[in-house]
Amino acid sequence: MMQALLGDGRASFRREPVLWGIALVVALVHLALAGRYDAFRNELYFIICGRHPAWGYVDQPPLVPLLAAATQLFGENVWLLRLPAVLAAVALVPLSAGIARALGGGTVAGWIAGLAGALSPMLMAISTTLTTATLEPLGWTALTYFLVRAVRGESRCLYGAAVAAGLAMQAKYGVAIWILALLVGLIATPARGLFRQPTFWRAALVAIAIGCPSVIWQALNGWPLLEVITPAVGGTNFTGTPVHFLIGQVLEQNLVLAPLWIAGIVAPFLGPRLKDARFIAIAYPVGAHGKNYYLAGVYPSLFAVGAVALEGVPRWGRTVWLVLASAQAAVLAPVVLPILDPPVLARYLARTHLAPPPEEAAAVGAPLTQVFSDELGWRGMEAQVAAVYRGLPAEERAHTALIAADYGEAAALDFYGAADGLPPALSGQNQYFLWGIHGFDGDTIIMVNGDPARFARLCRSTEVAGTIGAPYVMPYENDRPIILCRGLRRPLGEVWPAFRRYR
Repeated sequence: MMQALLGDGRASFRREPVLWGIALVVALVHLALAGRYDAFRNELYFIICGRHPAWGYVDQPPLVPLLAAATQLFGENVWLLRLPAVLAAVALVPLSAGIARALGGGTVAGWIAGLAGALSPMLMAISTTLTTATLEPLGWTALTYFLVRAVRGESRCLYGAAVAAGLAMQAKYGVAIWILALLVGLIATPARGLFRQPTFWRAALVAIAIGCPSVIWQALNGWPLLEVITPAVGGTNFTGTPVHFLIGQVLEQNLVLAPLWIAGIVAPFLGPRLKDARFIAIAYPVGAHGKNYYLAGVYPSLFAVGAVALEGVPRWGRTVWLVLASAQAAVLAPVVLPILDPPVLARYLARTHLAPPPEEAAAVGAPLTQVFSDELGWRGMEAQVAAVYRGLPAEERAHTALIAADYGEAAALDFYGAADGLPPALSGQNQYFLWGIHGFDGDTIIMVNGDPARFARLCRSTEVAGTIGAPYVMPYENDRPIILCRGLRRPLGEVWPAFRRYR
């Protein structure tokens, strides 16, 4: 299997010590750090979604939620939760090398491609948590790898591309943009000959069969994903101009490595050796969109193409270049990997000014990076809510509903609250809205992070019974009220549609 992964089979596991050494270091680093911080907001949400198996969810396909839930079958374990992300990061090393080898590169090109992915701050960051973005680099790279081999005459590899595309669609819908971009690249180059092969169309049916169940779920439920992404398109994400986007790509992929992936775009048009990679180079600008990390999945492929183009660089030059790239990766590592404790990280970010700019309006003012701030405070929040809940008379607790402002809070209450006997949390955001009110009538509500003025209008009596918050959490999760509402003026089932918030 590994020989198939590496391309033409000219190198075996025993003859690739540098490549497998890189993979081993990636594994050891991520395994050592996997449990350093607590679960990320989205990870908690995915675990709860996965405990409600479905063909799809409001804001994502089912693969990652099912994986997240499966890691927690035997109890709460953040290290196990991150294990699929670690495996994806490790697998990306030989897979990137496989593209280089499939394009005719040698051993050096292979390990340069693998090392570049390991030194990319953006790819490092994506591999620290299990989210829908985590599997994108692996899925996109696998799809590109099999297409390269198909373009070079191995038509059976179209079925591998189909499986990769279908599974990637079940992980995150963003792969549809990359599929479209690759199709544009194929049409614009002699590789369009693939479309004349019956195998291509049979493989396309395989991809559709694997990827379409969650799309069908979206269609049957009124395409809620479109409503989720509309606010982001409308301005809550800071995507900037195309120039700003490109600058962000250069910086977040490791500035010293920029010549490598830029060569991956340019070199296929400078000579015949890499002509079979032209479709990848054309696909890059077609797929460029959105937040900086949206395009992360394409860089392992570009690193591989560039590694073949620059394989002939003298050894001394290559060594100096990769040492400098490693040095920059080391400086940025504390920003993207959970190496430092939160207070130390806050000081490091303040002194170095290396904190990445916010990509969402909600992330403005985050005391750490957005990801790390979103991994803190959830257990404390649940304890603060549980204290209010336990303070109610037993007969009142029996019909008290917990409503959270967002899915992260609701998922934290569900995940950590079982030990405290908390009822299932409600929220109007995304998939939680579809799960409904669980039979609660609204006679007593504990509203987490709500607007006291709004609930004063909705309830016969309200009081701020406590607050949530902790050091280094996101600003909108700190010093926020826990509202005790008694006597909702209308049944909860009637007003529930007003709670819906798809974003």
